[in-house]
Amino acid sequence: MSIAALREPTASPRVAGDLLPIMGVVFVAFLVIGVAMPVLPLHVHDGLGLGTLAVGVVAGSQFGASLISRPWAGHFSDRRGAKRGVVVGLVAAAASGLLYLLSLYFSELPLASVTILLLGRGLLGAAESFIITAAVSWGLALADARSTGKVIAWVGSAMFAAFAIGAPTGAALYAVHGFAAIAIATAAAPLMTLLLVVPLPTVAPIQHARPSFTEVVGAVWVPGLGSALGSVGFGAVTTFVALLFANRGWANGWLAYTAYATAFILARICFSHLADAIGGAKVALACALIEAVGQILIWLAVRPEMALAGAALTGFGFSLVYPGFGVEAVRRVPAQSRGMAMGAYTAFLDLAQGLASPVLGLIATGARLNVLFLASALTVLCAALVAWWLLANPFTAEGSRQ
Repeated sequence: MSIAALREPTASPRVAGDLLPIMGVVFVAFLVIGVAMPVLPLHVHDGLGLGTLAVGVVAGSQFGASLISRPWAGHFSDRRGAKRGVVVGLVAAAASGLLYLLSLYFSELPLASVTILLLGRGLLGAAESFIITAAVSWGLALADARSTGKVIAWVGSAMFAAFAIGAPTGAALYAVHGFAAIAIATAAAPLMTLLLVVPLPTVAPIQHARPSFTEVVGAVWVPGLGSALGSVGFGAVTTFVALLFANRGWANGWLAYTAYATAFILARICFSHLADAIGGAKVALACALIEAVGQILIWLAVRPEMALAGAALTGFGFSLVYPGFGVEAVRRVPAQSRGMAMGAYTAFLDLAQGLASPVLGLIATGARLNVLFLASALTVLCAALVAWWLLANPFTAEGSRQ
């Protein structure tokens, strides 16, 4: 590995110029998902008077729809073009906002209202799948093969930034104007984003024979498994670290989220080029170990400063685990199937996030709360083992093992 590789700028001006409009589209599109995150439980529980089961079903319906639609989104982007995939996703997101609005007309009939809301959440989950899968595929088509890691990291950063900004924005809108403001924002923002998409260059899909989705999954499942295992630390922090602070009587638990997000973004800004420069598996291995150390620090924390340091290391590590394994996944499929590859690869992440939080919660009910971070650390170490296996079994450009 050369010193020049480590010092390479995060992205060349051309790559940055190509990606910034796509990142803008992803940011605005995912902002509408972020604004609903903190207020849906309040609307379903307090506004409609339904129980926690209904809250869980409404919150989880988007995840389920997103997971199911990943193969369709990837296939559509490869066959019809990534730009069309983004447009379909934006239109579906706007339609979900209209369903949100429609559900408010049935507020006096809670079951009818929540049924319509579930349809909107499902449609938004499919929209999210189309937008992020097509956006990454679009970025990969515009950039050269040496910028795969940058594309995955930068587009993903726009998504996480939208979540971070969307949550407080949604809470503020809900406090002043109620759920109707969330519905209007969800319908209007994607339609305005279409104005940004229209002038962007279209990249024609590559007209070659494509492997089936089953074949693509077979090609990317090892990096996908690594990414899934590595994402457990992310889920542990975002779901349980505030409870840990409250359980220990430590103030300002929100600082852990800030530490996590700050380290995550800094890693993406400063080091997103490394997966392309030295190899995705090497980056994934090093960063999975960093993430595991962060989880161990939270497990052992006797002071809030230790937990904050652990959250920061977790954010730094996970930030590059996903693009590191992503580079390995994209290398294993032909160029004409990159959309399907990213759809299949991201589905592993969806599945892990859907399973990890309840499993960690079960661990916490039978033990002290901090023990779940030990379980998370051990899981993330398994991601490091996957990265080590990829290093020991390198994949050639022709698609065969060396």
